[in-house]
Amino acid sequence: MALLQTPPTSTRTSSEEKRDARRRESTRSGGRRIGSHIFLLILVVYFLTPLWWLIVASTKDTAGLFTGSGGALWFDSEFHLFSNIAELFERQDGIYWRWLGNSFLYAFAGGIGATVLAVLAGYGFAKYRFRGRSAFFSLLLGAVMVPLTALVIPTFVLMSNIGLVNTMWAVILPSLLSPFGVYLMRVSTQDAVPDELLDAARVDGAGELRTFFQVALPLLRPAIVTVLLVSIVATWNNFFLPLAVLSDPNLLPVTVGLNNWQALSNAGAGGEQMWNLVTTGAFVSILPLVVSFLALQKYWQGGLSLGALK
Repeated sequence: MALLQTPPTSTRTSSEEKRDARRRESTRSGGRRIGSHIFLLILVVYFLTPLWWLIVASTKDTAGLFTGSGGALWFDSEFHLFSNIAELFERQDGIYWRWLGNSFLYAFAGGIGATVLAVLAGYGFAKYRFRGRSAFFSLLLGAVMVPLTALVIPTFVLMSNIGLVNTMWAVILPSLLSPFGVYLMRVSTQDAVPDELLDAARVDGAGELRTFFQVALPLLRPAIVTVLLVSIVATWNNFFLPLAVLSDPNLLPVTVGLNNWQALSNAGAGGEQMWNLVTTGAFVSILPLVVSFLALQKYWQGGLSLGALK
């Protein structure tokens, strides 16, 4: 009689099965990490390519921009950066200096003013109870959704009615309003300034102004710097508003001034070709923003992460 063959029993232990499961999970997570890194690398290349093109283009003359041997994304055989900068600051009696100064004035006046108003309004929305607070804040959130370009024509009509068209105030006054800045300051105040800390200051005899300036304001420093940078960049890059309300060349910011030079270059054979000055002027105009972000990096990153917690 043949012996019955019994199937072999598994000798794998539970610990081995757990190790295999961890190994498979590690392999899957490793694949996901590689995919996410490739995706981030693609985004980095996508966002840095225009900046790289601007740096390369600022080193070429007008002929090199269109017929250079290095191609669009590489340097030409001749290096014209310093000569372009010298010509940029000398063209039209150095009007680029005036445009650059106007941009600084508009950006800092509008950015600082918008930050002050955003800090005060955001702190009030976060720490005070008053009638209509929810309705006003809902209206503020609605204003965040409105694109700034849609407000250019109404703003022009308003400035025209009060006689401020073609003045610096036509650019500065609208820049003082930052609904997003108010929203960010309210969220940051709720997270960074505990109500118990304010109550303790009031119990110690501090008034509302002293409590705000000595207790709340130091805790809001990252958020304040973030709102300041966002407001300055928005005003610096503003194009449609000064294009609509300004006609005096001496009042133009650098964005609209370079657009006028570009229009002259686009005029065809009858226009003066200034493409090298347009690209070099655009490159010079972004340097203050890059320096500001690098110098205040630790503050605005902290402010953005604090606001994201809400």
